[in-house]
Amino acid sequence: MDMRRVLRTAAPALMLAAGAAPSLASAPAPAETASLTLARMFEQDAARELALDPVEQLFRGDAVDPKLLSRLYTDSLDAERLASAQSALADLATVDLRALDADQRISYDVFRYGKERQAAWRAPDVMALTAPRPFNHFGAPHVEFPALMASDGTAPYETVADYRRAIALNGAFATVLDNAIARFRRGMASGVVEPKLTVSLMIGQLDAVLAEPVEQSLFYSSARDFPPNIPTREKQRLRRQLASVIGGAVYPAYRRLRTFLADEYLPAARDSIGLSGMTGGAGLYRRLIERETTLPLDPDAIHRLGLSEVARIQREMDGVKEKLGFAGPLPAFFEHVRTDPRFHPRSADELRDGFNAIADAVALQIPRYFSKVPKTPLVIRPYPPYRNKYEAGGSYSEGSADGTRPGVFYYNTYDLPGRFLTGMTTLYLHEGSPGHHFQISLAQENESLPAFQRFGGNSAFTEGWALYAETLGYEMGFYNDPRQHWGTLDDEMLRAMRLVVDTGIHARGWSREQAIAYMLANSGMGRTDAAAEVDRYAANPAQALSYKIGGLAIQRLRRKAEAELGKNFDIRAFHGQVLGSGALPLPVLEAKIDRWIAARREVTPR
Repeated sequence: MDMRRVLRTAAPALMLAAGAAPSLASAPAPAETASLTLARMFEQDAARELALDPVEQLFRGDAVDPKLLSRLYTDSLDAERLASAQSALADLATVDLRALDADQRISYDVFRYGKERQAAWRAPDVMALTAPRPFNHFGAPHVEFPALMASDGTAPYETVADYRRAIALNGAFATVLDNAIARFRRGMASGVVEPKLTVSLMIGQLDAVLAEPVEQSLFYSSARDFPPNIPTREKQRLRRQLASVIGGAVYPAYRRLRTFLADEYLPAARDSIGLSGMTGGAGLYRRLIERETTLPLDPDAIHRLGLSEVARIQREMDGVKEKLGFAGPLPAFFEHVRTDPRFHPRSADELRDGFNAIADAVALQIPRYFSKVPKTPLVIRPYPPYRNKYEAGGSYSEGSADGTRPGVFYYNTYDLPGRFLTGMTTLYLHEGSPGHHFQISLAQENESLPAFQRFGGNSAFTEGWALYAETLGYEMGFYNDPRQHWGTLDDEMLRAMRLVVDTGIHARGWSREQAIAYMLANSGMGRTDAAAEVDRYAANPAQALSYKIGGLAIQRLRRKAEAELGKNFDIRAFHGQVLGSGALPLPVLEAKIDRWIAARREVTPR
């Protein structure tokens, strides 16, 4: 997910050039064929996007053309994406909205929303601020691509042809890294550069990859475990070829990028970690806020909301700390939680066993809240060692649409004394079931939806739903345990602090130390986690705002439905409505829920 976000937003996404497929805008569609026209339009758009999107193809486990991969971060794609969005918007103008049913109108609204913003992000003034910064340490291709190409990644390794294609893809990825260097150089010339902080972290990531011997690397892992149908002679040949491309193309490209970043780019990078310190950064931040929250919100208003939420949660924390037997002030309890061994895992096995037990307990509760569950299985794994230092406490990696590849809930075993047992339940609810795993898998598995609703989305919905899923732990009874209650409040505090800190960094000029100090003063976070969070906000402005903004929106819609429907409110039906159309922009979601409330009220009046 992270690599896709980087390659589709900060860098040009891959779309079809105008004229590469026939446009539907040449003649207005009769009202009686509006539904067919819309469906065909979606199919054409999805096909041409996928045909030129190697990252999406990799995530889906499809065969990828290496020449296509090598086009990432090239100027020729910028105009193609803009032309594609403009063509799609012209096609939409031919559709008679009166002839669409409710579900089709939702699809129309979501599609239009996405294409309008896609065109806006291709505007020259925005591209001047985004293209020269192709990626940083967060969700970086130089970290994600090896995992995708690994034996347990998404690239297929069933035939000799699969292996040969993978070898060629590795060679093409070396070109991708060189393309990125050219983009970074452009930013150096225009003054649009990354912070020194994120550059230093990228250099550390590159060093970690290069420290692995070729034959112990993820790039080579497919050659350590061949399927039985590969002949022995072919295995030997493929091992030699794979080792040759890794040692002769991939690793040298990594070293070129590392040398460039350390020797040329780092001295030119900016000292400020916030966008307010970059030319054009203030305007870009407002655009990013709307992109991530789907709402045109003011940074100052978000900052004030965050301060209000922090104060509210602290009042609740005061009550829970007393249940945990602590009579001192809240800041002292934060330090107590950081240092008392009973709040921290003693081993990686303790985390593994704990998350597995939580998963079993949640599974027993799911039928009370959901009438439809994913067919895609969910597995629980620790981060691989080369990644864990740079990751947060946990994350989710989606499975395949057909359910054959499981979704993965990753947890972090780095710096065990800095990890917390108290937040395990809320972390699993967020990243696993019924959070990201339910939302993403149910959308992917719903073949009645157009592809952009099955596989697309926005942070406000996806992260908002995951934050809402955490709150279900109250009803499920998990937070009757004061330690887990403290953990969910601490995580909720994190999302509230994000409103304060993200806007503080990017709109108010906060330093890294100022941001870390605020988080330590207002929560029980360890310094390791607080630093990782701040570094993430610096790298990915406004994305962290989407959690609380989206979560509050879904909670508000539930309260509205409960108030309007009274005893006729059905929690399983409400969840089905929220999740049934994919990840919707918040205004589209609210309109859908309002229609559902009205229809349900007419059928079953209070």
